[in-house]
Amino acid sequence: MTCQDHKDLMMAYLDDELDEPQRKAFEEHLASCPACAREMKEFTKLKQVTDSVTLVEPEDRLWEQYWGGVYNRIERNIGWTLFSVAGILLVIYAGFKAIEDLVRDPAVGLLLKVGLLVLIAGLAILFVSILRERIYFWSKDRYKDVRR
Repeated sequence: MTCQDHKDLMMAYLDDELDEPQRKAFEEHLASCPACAREMKEFTKLKQVTDSVTLVEPEDRLWEQYWGGVYNRIERNIGWTLFSVAGILLVIYAGFKAIEDLVRDPAVGLLLKVGLLVLIAGLAILFVSILRERIYFWSKDRYKDVRR
């Protein structure tokens, strides 16, 4: 067996899941391989730490606050989503109305009309992209409740 095969058995050894021949072969390998022996010591320390970790049940008050916050976040997310969609639609509608007026005006050249159409389309795409990114990162910001 290679060192990698023995490394795959380290946690099984610590959890006493190896049968007698496997355990004996593993211990012989540890005695002859300093690298695996060092790694085994690290795994042993890690297992001691993880075995001493205990689960702490949160207080009922914390659960109540959590569920109250969930409903508030859902309501606010729906409200902000509707507000954002309505704002985007209004901006797009106003842009199309402005373009329509320019397109119907015979005094405005074709190149200017096409340029304005492309400009407004680009601005709309950037606006939606930035707004979506801001809303996403605002909701994921770990420090939004920290007072400065």
